[in-house]
Amino acid sequence: MSDYSNIIEVVFSENGLEGLLNKSVIQKLNSLIDRTVNTNKKFNITAITNEEEIIFKHIADSATVIKFIPQNAKLLDVGTGGGFPALPISIMRPDVSVYALDSTAKKLAYIDETAMALELPNIKTVCGRAEEHGRSVNYRERFDFVTARAVSALNVLTELCLPFVKVGGIFAAMKGLSASDEAELAKSGVVQLGGSKFIDNSFTLTHNGEDLHRHILVSKKIKQTPPSFPRQYSRITKKPL
Repeated sequence: MSDYSNIIEVVFSENGLEGLLNKSVIQKLNSLIDRTVNTNKKFNITAITNEEEIIFKHIADSATVIKFIPQNAKLLDVGTGGGFPALPISIMRPDVSVYALDSTAKKLAYIDETAMALELPNIKTVCGRAEEHGRSVNYRERFDFVTARAVSALNVLTELCLPFVKVGGIFAAMKGLSASDEAELAKSGVVQLGGSKFIDNSFTLTHNGEDLHRHILVSKKIKQTPPSFPRQYSRITKKPL
């Protein structure tokens, strides 16, 4: 296995994230990078294939949401794909019970295998569509914290995610440059779905002269989502709230 310890420490230190690291975390992040690179040769886990860019643009970026997660939270990552941010969160926050939701079984199998290889007992996978599981008694309003990264426009994402959040819980959407415009379009829908207006937490990740302008849009669930939501996906996308 390759050793990326120094790069991990440099990238996290440059971005004020060094407090999340210890020897065990670095070791498991090393293994995660190796598994991501090797699996990506067989099928598409991520479009980013360079190890240093994976550390910067996937792992460090995933880590930025951690400060918003309450202790011992039950967390759902909607549209987890190859496991970002679910896998980094499970490594850096062993107190959190992480559920990774996606409709692609092949990617979830990779997450399950990675969790076993890295000895991560706090992560589970859920296969299916968010709009269907959001109506299930097993998942609806069962989570303290729900997040999504690089999934869809916020006015669509809000209807997919907020039904999972219990009253008093948090929905945090991880977004890029379009965040402010997306928040404006989603401002009425989030209230209709039971959430507070989004608070925009903006910051810049930096490494090797490259800057990533990022936003974490946070809404607190203040009342139950009406039973008519979420709608069918075609209706959500055709006519967002």
